[in-house]
Amino acid sequence: MRVAADLCIVPMGVGPSVSPYVREIKAIIEASGLTATMHPNGTNIEGELRDICDLAERCEARLAELGVQRTFFTMIFSTRRDKQQSMADKLTAVS
Repeated sequence: MRVAADLCIVPMGVGPSVSPYVREIKAIIEASGLTATMHPNGTNIEGELRDICDLAERCEARLAELGVQRTFFTMIFSTRRDKQQSMADKLTAVS
């Protein structure tokens, strides 16, 4: 199933700045080949649901390798079955 997702991954217990961890996650997302756009509170990603869930698991595994003991995730999914619609199409529709 093709979805648009909003993914937010927050490493817990690492101090007030999470930038080094976000850079690691960003690199994994960019290497995934999925269409993704980072924003201040997460990343919009489009692709197959299973691929996005697998990507989230890879991000969590990398954080664990870096010593993060607790991670908070939010994932919001949007689907459209009547036609194909990309994230860019959605933005164009409201402009």
